[in-house]
Amino acid sequence: MEWEIRTALKGIVRRGERVLVLRRSDGDEIGPGTWEFPGGKIRFGEELEEALLREIEEESGLAVEPGELLYATTFHPAPHRQIVLLSYACYWAGGEVTLSEEHQEARWATREEMGELLPTSILADLERWDVWDRLGLA
Repeated sequence: MEWEIRTALKGIVRRGERVLVLRRSDGDEIGPGTWEFPGGKIRFGEELEEALLREIEEESGLAVEPGELLYATTFHPAPHRQIVLLSYACYWAGGEVTLSEEHQEARWATREEMGELLPTSILADLERWDVWDRLGLA
């Protein structure tokens, strides 16, 4: 088995006092039915911002304005695979949510609602890196 390391980007998209979360399709191989922020893998040769905007548009149909890097973390979805994840602040710039096949539901959630939707690992990262304060949602 070959070791694999990937870089992925997530956008924490703010619209007013709410943030966009997407629910993965039930048939998805990684985290079926779980809630997450939009984003995905960077392609070889892409700039970070370019990849972030592409992934958010592909998964949600939205236009966003990228902001600061909020945090970086790493995790192992499989014994041979490691993901380096960069999460950015993003701000809704227009459009209505149109989901890709990867997701089955979208919600503009409050901080409190995200506490009930997101996995504990994501919530821990948000607290650890003071994301709510940095987004002005404390």
